[in-house]
Amino acid sequence: MYYVYLLKNEKTKEIYYGYTNDLDRRLLEHNMGHKWKLIYYEAYLSESDATTREIKLKHYGQTRTRLKNRLKESLKD
Repeated sequence: MYYVYLLKNEKTKEIYYGYTNDLDRRLLEHNMGHKWKLIYYEAYLSESDATTREIKLKHYGQTRTRLKNRLKESLKD
């Protein structure tokens, strides 16, 4: 299984998008230096589907904006 995820830095409020095949491990790695909170994730059987989705979230503002609108309450401080 492959995961596309959205994290929010609890201190700086920065948003991070990524993908991984081990969500728990990846979250632990992110939290070694800063405090990140998992806000959202999507699961895919195909690595190609996950990487395509991650690229769209990172490079296409409209895709990112739609997701942020769906998660408006979750992204509040």
